[in-house]
Amino acid sequence: MTTRGLRPGFVLVGLLLVAANLRASITSVGPVLDTVRADLGFSAMTASVLISLPLIAFAVISPLAPPLARRIGIERSLGVALVALAASIVLRSAPFTGAIWLGTAGLGCAIAILNVTIPALVKRDFPTRIGPVTGLYSAVQSGMAGIAAGVSVPIAGMAEHGWRVSLGLWAGLALIAFAVFAPQLRSRSRLAGPIEPVAGHRSPWRTALGWQVTLFMGLQSTGFYVLITWMPSIEQAAGIAPATAGLHQSALNAAGLLATLGAAALLKRSRDQRALIAAATIMMTVSLTGLALAPSLGLLWAIAGGLGCGAAIVVALSLFGLRTAHHDQAARLSGMAQSIGYLIAACGPILIGALHDVTGSWASALAPMVVVLGVQLVMGLLAGRDRVL
Repeated sequence: MTTRGLRPGFVLVGLLLVAANLRASITSVGPVLDTVRADLGFSAMTASVLISLPLIAFAVISPLAPPLARRIGIERSLGVALVALAASIVLRSAPFTGAIWLGTAGLGCAIAILNVTIPALVKRDFPTRIGPVTGLYSAVQSGMAGIAAGVSVPIAGMAEHGWRVSLGLWAGLALIAFAVFAPQLRSRSRLAGPIEPVAGHRSPWRTALGWQVTLFMGLQSTGFYVLITWMPSIEQAAGIAPATAGLHQSALNAAGLLATLGAAALLKRSRDQRALIAAATIMMTVSLTGLALAPSLGLLWAIAGGLGCGAAIVVALSLFGLRTAHHDQAARLSGMAQSIGYLIAACGPILIGALHDVTGSWASALAPMVVVLGVQLVMGLLAGRDRVL
């Protein structure tokens, strides 16, 4: 079921362009993080707080996205968020004190609205194709994230303070997505209107299943953001050139793209998601353990991490629709899982950065991730059972 008056394919293209903006402005930072630190005088701890700031914004803003969508509609919420995202990316690259912090917080708020609202749109407009559509938009998200990571260092090297250009150019992608998505903002059909609360549907905040989905979402996000934040720095400390480390992060995202497509195909054929969750968690464990013990083999660990994280995120996002009976309930579960989940995820890069500052060792800093992945596996196996709220 799709928005009246627009071809389903056009609606899907708009959705995919919106999804292309979900990670590019974030993954473009990791490969040039050491350059940003040197230019602005940031410690590893300060840099990790900067990287985690969007995740903190996700946690704060995610619960507000469903009420916003009820008030102004799903499409208008996405449109407002895209414009805010473009403005925030430009602000982040501005050469005045505090701009990088304000812009980073602003883009985090904008992406939070996009993150929460897209699963509700998928549940509403593609109710029989949740897995495939989620996999497709997750693949676009991963692919663009990989491109952003790969070109970040080359673009930054073109001029003095080139990292500002490298980070700022992604505002154009947000504006392109807004331009293509704009026709949906004019729709007056009932399905394009606000999300209506449905009587009799339990709040995910009051269910064990809601918390299981939320914790799985948060813990798998923790692993992903630790990798994209610190993998380039860990590899550079092992003697790998910055440009090569950036390409390895592109490989991580390319592997993630393949994993999302594969996971989406398997979701369509599976009664539950437990086997996929177990496989994804194992690959993430291989990646983070390998990175800690043998960082010189960074490309291998990047591919393993991409496969694990790519499969994990498409399952996590699909659970919002698969574990709910209505798009309003999907929006509520999405808001809950992304609020609490990204609050958990925000702690990951900060903790790793702080442990590295204290110990001087990346291996010691990554050790707590073994516990994180163990809990992720347990929560995922519970959330992956075939049931609804």
